[in-house]
Amino acid sequence: MKEKVEKALEQIRGYLQADGGDVELVSVNEDDGIVEVRLKGACGGCPMATITLKNGIERTLKNAIPEVKEVKAV
Repeated sequence: MKEKVEKALEQIRGYLQADGGDVELVSVNEDDGIVEVRLKGACGGCPMATITLKNGIERTLKNAIPEVKEVKAV
């Protein structure tokens, strides 16, 4: 599942980098479907980071990988 998550994050990464940010995969818990990521660069301190995380990253991962239940920022 980790490889699937990495592949899906690659699709998102270009949009984040265009705004001066990035996303780093921290962990994937296959038992409970929780993915932990770290928002970097401009995304790390952006007031819209929660929206980016839930509406962008989490939605994309859930659509691509049904086993993903939640995405958390660490």
